[in-house]
Amino acid sequence: MVTTAQDVRTIALSLPDSSEKPAWGMPAFRVGGKIFAALADDDTSIGVKCPQEDRAELIAAEPEKFFVRAGHDDNYAWLRVRLAAVQDAEELRSILTDSWLQAAPKRLSAAHPELGGGGTDRGGTARG
Repeated sequence: MVTTAQDVRTIALSLPDSSEKPAWGMPAFRVGGKIFAALADDDTSIGVKCPQEDRAELIAAEPEKFFVRAGHDDNYAWLRVRLAAVQDAEELRSILTDSWLQAAPKRLSAAHPELGGGGTDRGGTARG
């Protein structure tokens, strides 16, 4: 199965209190006013929240899936994900949910323990 931009949109908007609003001319998904995911302008990848200290490990483990744009993502808690390398909708949901948890207000994430909220530290983007 090839993961598509429509899959990203469907899953992102299924997360509690999520909305879509363009940023930098690209579709971006927000919770609590904060962006938790954004589609690249060519719909082949997404950007998601990821603690900077976790990025190198993820990229080293799966360089065909995870990357950063040098000079653009260097100082941000952001990671890029190639949609063609995402295994299935379940993995995409895990990646988007983890990013949502990092952006969502604590009270909102705590209200959704089924998503892994509730004050637990998720420690970065989910691995497939």
